[in-house]
Amino acid sequence: MRRHRIQLINPNTSQAMTDTMAQTARTIASSRVEIDAVCPKEGVPSIEGHFDEAVATLGILQQIKEGEERGVQGHIIACFGDPGLLAARELAKGPVLGIAEAAMHVASLVATRFSIVTTLPRTVIIARHLLHRYGFHEQCAAVHAIDLPVLSLEDGSGLAQQKVREYCLNAKHQDNVGAIILGCGGMADLAAELSEELQMPVIDGVGAAVTLLESLLNLGITTSKWGDLDYPRHKGITGPYAACLSTPRN
Repeated sequence: MRRHRIQLINPNTSQAMTDTMAQTARTIASSRVEIDAVCPKEGVPSIEGHFDEAVATLGILQQIKEGEERGVQGHIIACFGDPGLLAARELAKGPVLGIAEAAMHVASLVATRFSIVTTLPRTVIIARHLLHRYGFHEQCAAVHAIDLPVLSLEDGSGLAQQKVREYCLNAKHQDNVGAIILGCGGMADLAAELSEELQMPVIDGVGAAVTLLESLLNLGITTSKWGDLDYPRHKGITGPYAACLSTPRN
């Protein structure tokens, strides 16, 4: 079996969160997979809305270009809003997965209904948009917000982790679901412990994306370049945006 090199892109600038997700990814990945965990040097420290996603997308595309130049074979966008996902798929030769889409697919394989536990109330709306876009709206019973910002997962107090646990317990007993999705990449290290405690699948999108991406690479399947995900058309792009474009490869 061939070895694979996967790039895990944290779209925010938090190195601590990047390290948390990288640890989870490396625990999940097989011995044949090398994980490159990266985050942009400039941008937003956390992604909690549409503006943040727009700012972060340029950094994601830059990381896609640099990863492809290093020989990375596939990419994961490790933010539950899946920012810039379709643009990244246009730019990349290898497959690109978002952690929200990956988690929803995995949840649908092991349960007929699932709930999501996320961070801020405004991200509930974003998650609902993604559920409709990916076709999982009918399978999602509820989206719950712990009402704490993303960076509270890295502040060392443990409060965010405790609230995630409480909301997962409530979802199990009140939502009539078979699985729970953790709706933030910064929750990646909680899934295994919560699955054990709740005795039901608690799904982290980072781990789900690593496993699905490795499977795609093993199958030799990559992003289709027939249709709308073909490489971007070359035109007179100027300024920092031009730096994101790679030379298309056949």
